[in-house]
Amino acid sequence: MTSHPIPGSLRKQVIDRASRRCEYCLMPQDLSAYSHEIDHILAIKHGGKTETSNLALACLFCNRYKGADFATIDLASGRIVPLFHPRRQVWKEHFQLSSARIAGITDIGKATARLLKFNESKRLRDRQILMRQGLYP
Repeated sequence: MTSHPIPGSLRKQVIDRASRRCEYCLMPQDLSAYSHEIDHILAIKHGGKTETSNLALACLFCNRYKGADFATIDLASGRIVPLFHPRRQVWKEHFQLSSARIAGITDIGKATARLLKFNESKRLRDRQILMRQGLYP
């Protein structure tokens, strides 16, 4: 696996633009047990570039579950559905926060929520705790 280092100034720009929150699940970096990572929305192996328009801040869980994927199969229809793209799409147009559950409200939102496992029990518990303290979203 080839490493593609991201210059510090570009890393800072991505983090600041995201307000230090995962751009997929909205988990705050400062309240996460693990450091957030810079995600290539379109992976380098698929032709993605290391530039601001292709980079997003992702928590460890979202980044690991997403991997190099940029689409998934809709289990109901069998169609290929693209994943949420934080540079081109608006979070609130694809997801709804209900209590601590993140529900997809479009095919893109549903596919992303499923693939990135937004509503795993541990992730739900973490969001519930933060919500009670007024720290999420």
